[in-house]
Amino acid sequence: MTQQLKRVMLSSVELFCLVAERKSFSQAAMVAGLTPAAVSRSIARLEQRLNTQLFIRSTRQVRLTDSGEVYFQQCRQALNQIIDAEQLLKNQHQQLSGKIRISVPTPYGHYRILPLLPLFMQRYPEIQIDIQLTNTNIDFINHGFDLAIRGRHLKDSNLIARTLEQAELVVVASPEYLESKIPPNTIQALDQHECIQFILPSTGKNVPWLFKVDDRIIEYATTGKIQCLDDILGTVTLAKQGAGLLQTYRFIVEQELQNGQLVELLSPFAGTARPFSLLYPSQKYASTHIRTFIDFLMAHLKTDAS
Repeated sequence: MTQQLKRVMLSSVELFCLVAERKSFSQAAMVAGLTPAAVSRSIARLEQRLNTQLFIRSTRQVRLTDSGEVYFQQCRQALNQIIDAEQLLKNQHQQLSGKIRISVPTPYGHYRILPLLPLFMQRYPEIQIDIQLTNTNIDFINHGFDLAIRGRHLKDSNLIARTLEQAELVVVASPEYLESKIPPNTIQALDQHECIQFILPSTGKNVPWLFKVDDRIIEYATTGKIQCLDDILGTVTLAKQGAGLLQTYRFIVEQELQNGQLVELLSPFAGTARPFSLLYPSQKYASTHIRTFIDFLMAHLKTDAS
């Protein structure tokens, strides 16, 4: 076992994971208290030992190769197990406690996160959770949050982002609306319909609808007289009342589709999704109660489609 650990070079593996999470050699070096050159040499030795390229480097970005992504997932899991083992010994006579502040989009909070909290609190009754349901992006430092869940692709490289799921999109309408309208059978036919709009708080613009056409994902701008500016669940209420067509996440309207309150449309062009990711500054993972909550969410929400 000792000889195997020497060959693995644990410190190099830790640096590799840090570069993968930060997507930057210089940022990883800053966190580790090393020079970028030292980090680069460590990764080069690791790649030489594995006989595999782990990163694709350019002047603008650093990203994992396919082999690097597989190696990263295994290494991160192994390092987490080592951290957990040490923490278990330190806290074996203590009840896990602390406060966690998390910001979650309204629909994901209602349909994914809130239903899980009673189970988590049953396991860890001394942990306090403050959850904010909002569709507005937050500033971790100024607003004092530990975690956030956000949809769509995010550009902040200072945060660790772990995909929870790719949430499938679906176009729906109420039977009452369709009584006086011909259901659309092409994407262009949406121009003849009232399409309920949701204004994305971060941009102030209408969210384009996504469709899959010949294995390509296309965006289509729809129009409608009603716009919801903050609460996406308001668009579902409007759709159920016959206000128009709506594209939304399938997990929000599953029950309405089953009981007939809503009808799925344009299924030949379905198959699109938007990601939901768990975000946090890297140092937050060092706190045992926060790491426990992160691992709990990943275990209960992460899907094979992520």
